[in-house]
Amino acid sequence: MSSIDEKRVHGANTEPTALFVASDVGLTRVAVAGERVGEIELRDRRPARDLAVDGKLAVATDEDVLVGEALEESGFGPATAVGFDDELVAAAPDGRVARRIDDEWHDVSTLETINAIDGDLLATDGGIHRLTDDGLTHAGLDAVRDVAVGDVPRAATATGLYRLGNGWMDDLDGDFRMVSADGERAHAATPSEFYAHDDEWQPIEIERSVAAVAYAELVYAVAADGTLLIGIDDGWRDHPLGIGEPHALVAMDRKPV
Repeated sequence: MSSIDEKRVHGANTEPTALFVASDVGLTRVAVAGERVGEIELRDRRPARDLAVDGKLAVATDEDVLVGEALEESGFGPATAVGFDDELVAAAPDGRVARRIDDEWHDVSTLETINAIDGDLLATDGGIHRLTDDGLTHAGLDAVRDVAVGDVPRAATATGLYRLGNGWMDDLDGDFRMVSADGERAHAATPSEFYAHDDEWQPIEIERSVAAVAYAELVYAVAADGTLLIGIDDGWRDHPLGIGEPHALVAMDRKPV
């Protein structure tokens, strides 16, 4: 149920989108409807490292992987990355990778430092790895900071942005820190540049360094200084969140159950 403050901002018949932001201060929930920002709430004070959503929310924290809006502890332990490949997948600081099946964790393998998980792909200091029924297989590249499946898998590295075609192919040169996609839209960022993909990559003029992007009715981003950025027709609207440096951002079109 929406709060009274949310209903005042969004209207009685509009269910707001829930944005969740992971940062060192914890998990922050931001209610938005289009470009309008409603309630901002610190939901959990445990430092949060990563987020994933696939009908339900998953949060990687320094203590455990939390699941659902109730933030139930899953028993995984400290985690650096989470994602969904049919089942919830999590990675620990020591490189342990596990799947959660029927509410129980099943170890898959151990890798070098795991930086991100999206679908069946893991971005690690040892390159891209793919989840299979038999475990994990190396799928190319060397050190990868972020990965996005989308319509075309893409990988962000210190030397450039790559897309998966006949092997991993160069997309853009640069010190890329993040890449995000939802099947129709894609974005990527270096510390000083921000790009959107529309048939081809185009630079976006924005003063802040973008840390993460999420998709709903609009495109939402969070800057490295903790500012929420909302993509509108004539540019980007900003709204301070007061959370410090963020690590991840996800959007849910309705409050998770």
